[in-house]
Amino acid sequence: MSSPDPADYIARIEGDLRRNILPFWMDRAVAGGERGFLGALTNDLVPDPAAERGALLTSRILWTFAAAYGRYRDPAYLRMADTAYADLTAHFHDPKNGGFWWSIAADGRVLRDRKQVYGHAFAIYALAEYHAATGRSEPLERAIAVYRLLEGHATERRHGGYLEAFDRAWNPIADMRLSEVDLNEPKSQNTHLHVMEAYTRLLGVWPDPGLRRALAGIVEIMLSRIVDPATGHLGLFFSEDWSPRSDRVSYGHDIEAAWLLTWAADVLDDPALAARIRTLAVKIAEVTLAEGVDSDGGVFNEAGPGGLTNTDKEWWPQAEAVVGFINAFQLSGQERFLAAAFRTWDFIELKLVDRLHGEWFRGVTRDGRVLENELKVSFWKCPYHNGRTGLEAVRRLRDLSGRAGRGLMQK
Repeated sequence: MSSPDPADYIARIEGDLRRNILPFWMDRAVAGGERGFLGALTNDLVPDPAAERGALLTSRILWTFAAAYGRYRDPAYLRMADTAYADLTAHFHDPKNGGFWWSIAADGRVLRDRKQVYGHAFAIYALAEYHAATGRSEPLERAIAVYRLLEGHATERRHGGYLEAFDRAWNPIADMRLSEVDLNEPKSQNTHLHVMEAYTRLLGVWPDPGLRRALAGIVEIMLSRIVDPATGHLGLFFSEDWSPRSDRVSYGHDIEAAWLLTWAADVLDDPALAARIRTLAVKIAEVTLAEGVDSDGGVFNEAGPGGLTNTDKEWWPQAEAVVGFINAFQLSGQERFLAAAFRTWDFIELKLVDRLHGEWFRGVTRDGRVLENELKVSFWKCPYHNGRTGLEAVRRLRDLSGRAGRGLMQK
């Protein structure tokens, strides 16, 4: 049997990024004028002009197009990043207390003025990337200001880590939930994962000693409190003292954390930490592959102690699995991980890429039916996960191909 050709996958993944994902968001998601972006768009391209708009979507669009411009230097990508930056800073910024509103109405009125730490992590991530791509100082200054807000207001100093949410003036609030499907607990894996991601990117452009210590602290929390090295799974919700509050498993978050932890260790340039994380990242990939990947290469959403609890296959776990399995191959040399990444990409192309209207569907059922009631553009559905896979998977595969050529896969 002939081995999969990495060059073929590079062309396919990059082609999807540049001819499908990025053009879709440029052509379909911009609201026009100074209104930023659409808050909602159906699979068949029907917009909801009255939909609530979140800073999260704008931040994720900003990150995606800043990163794409940094890679390809296409002026169209820069214009899209500029639009997102203007939207984030003009419509979502709180000029009195700092940070960003969680959401606004289509007409610009503030709807939810809470300060969600998860959302601020994505703002830092996006602003740092925009600075890296353009060299402009203001985005970096804004990213640093948000970092200082989180360190000043969001840290939970007795047990470590970050609390979930605050009111507009950064006071604690009773309902900290990120969304209606999340538990109302003071700490979560999801928030810590993305603060770690944001701080990793910010440290790459601003090598501040305090930021380095903060990132090292988050990584240690991920390793000692959130990841269970025995099972290869991450806990999802926690009390202030880190007592687990959930027994659910999210395969997408598991495999995403594996490669984000690897990246954080690389940026921190700590060989002992990198060695520790290398073993863990491979273990997480092994468990995800054994438990969370269907025979068609698609990644299931969730499981519990008794087995699978949600067999839908949403777009973002598939995207993260492609990068996570490539990462595991780079760390271990085990070709089954590269094969798993390619099988998941095959699934994406077969089931998730919308050949008629563009972009990817939000998800499909286990038997391959599109989740028709889910939106193509929404508060949560964004170009960040699949856009990043287009950038990150291609970069890694090109690096592998440059070093090993067609000999990457041998059977």
